[in-house]
Amino acid sequence: MIGRIFSIVCLILFSVFVSRAQRTDKLDVLIKNAWVFDGTGSDSVQLDVGICKDRILFVGKEEGLKAKRVIDAVGLYLAPGFIDPHTHHNGSLMSEDAGKRAVLRVLKQGVTTIFMGNDGSGPMPIGETLEQWQQDGIGVNAALFVPHGTVRTKVIGFRNIEASDAQIEQMKVLVEQGMKEGAFGLSTGLFYTPGFFSSTDEVIELSKVAAAYGGIYDTHQRDEGQQSVGVINSVKEVLEIGEKANIPVHISHIKVLGTPSWGKSLEIIRMVEEAQKKGIKATANQYPYVASRTSLSAAVVPPWVRDGGLSAMKKHFHDPSLRDSILRGIGEMIRVRTGTAEKLLLSIPSDPFLDNKSIAEVAKIWNISPEAAVLEILKDRSPSVHSFSMTEEDLLNFMREPWVMVGSDGGDGHPRAFGTFPRLIRRYAIDKNVLSLAQAIHKSSGLTAKTLHIRDRGFIREGHYADIVLFDPKTIADKAVFGKTEQLATGIEYVWVNGKLTIDRGEYTKALAGRTLRLNQDLKKDKKKYTQN
Repeated sequence: MIGRIFSIVCLILFSVFVSRAQRTDKLDVLIKNAWVFDGTGSDSVQLDVGICKDRILFVGKEEGLKAKRVIDAVGLYLAPGFIDPHTHHNGSLMSEDAGKRAVLRVLKQGVTTIFMGNDGSGPMPIGETLEQWQQDGIGVNAALFVPHGTVRTKVIGFRNIEASDAQIEQMKVLVEQGMKEGAFGLSTGLFYTPGFFSSTDEVIELSKVAAAYGGIYDTHQRDEGQQSVGVINSVKEVLEIGEKANIPVHISHIKVLGTPSWGKSLEIIRMVEEAQKKGIKATANQYPYVASRTSLSAAVVPPWVRDGGLSAMKKHFHDPSLRDSILRGIGEMIRVRTGTAEKLLLSIPSDPFLDNKSIAEVAKIWNISPEAAVLEILKDRSPSVHSFSMTEEDLLNFMREPWVMVGSDGGDGHPRAFGTFPRLIRRYAIDKNVLSLAQAIHKSSGLTAKTLHIRDRGFIREGHYADIVLFDPKTIADKAVFGKTEQLATGIEYVWVNGKLTIDRGEYTKALAGRTLRLNQDLKKDKKKYTQN
């Protein structure tokens, strides 16, 4: 027996020796002298990293290794490519323009993987969408959630009705189809219509399907302030879904929104941590800004007015018998969201007159009330609005929690789409020291990969996919601001996506190296484990 064990050990050591010796002729890229943050939250170590094809082949101290290209990274920091768990870049990936499909605003932040289908809104069928993106070519890795709002619309429409047992069964079939085709879980937008019209029991039943395939439950929760059930009750609902569906729950862009809710971050943190002690897997993502962005109608028009969708809402606007009730409802929504119409900043790039003006400014120009201004704007437009409705104190309370990672909620019109990840590193790690740099990188990479069940990404490890970012700690910064949102970040010097160089000395190489990711493929080996949930 001892002899057999000795032979096995020798064989393993010989294999390792041969493998390392062969690397001399295999490396495509050797990055030398970088300060390496491996994505685990550990502090940096000065190491060399070798890339072969689409994988990281070597991490350590270079000993005579050769490569087709050697990059001396003295003064630069190396990290896993950042992972964004919440974005709205569907339009870019579906574009006929290869430049748009590169999603340069993402690459220039060091992001190499993005998730979509968030807030319950996104494309279906999942499989067809992923195949189309892969066929067309995309600049970053892309993954999808099953969008609950899309599923509900297919079965019920935008009506404010409780789903019947038969309708829930129909929705479960669609969720299962999406999970089989590669979705990473179920995403809801219970703040938005038609998600708002769903009962907790409906969401639990659909979440059970996602759980059976190893997915997570991602949510824009029902209320982030005091606009309906209240943020505390909303968090209770999220945790109830996690417990009853036996599924990991993930609160997207966690916040407390509106003056009546300021300061409740600590209570929410206690609720989540108590749930974690009970065995509920609960996490969240967050963008580092105190202003949110959503549609004007969702922000300040009561849900009952939006019942039936956009056309029904506009029909309600033109009903004289409803006008006073609608105006009162809008006034109350403004009060609990920002306290004042001055803090609601319109985002309508196609309309230079209204763009970047507050609702209060527009109301003054038109000589009407802010509530009436909202009605007038929405009669023939569907704009977005920035809500300056959070405090830095609540923002930081969530940011410090080890279960909160980074997510941009990026699409168009908000600085977060161009600056989220560099902003966290520059402002909150390097300048303000709210987080260590190692923590900030962990929240941008390894923590997200582990939470969303992304295999072989998110860490600097031999054998992992070569999604890598090299950045300059002296120059990394976000440049996008309100009013000038489309300003690319600085300081990202090199980015590899699946081993292909996409940002080279700060410049885009025109490579479309992204791949579509599927949970059911990544977890094939563990299928039995997950189908037993």
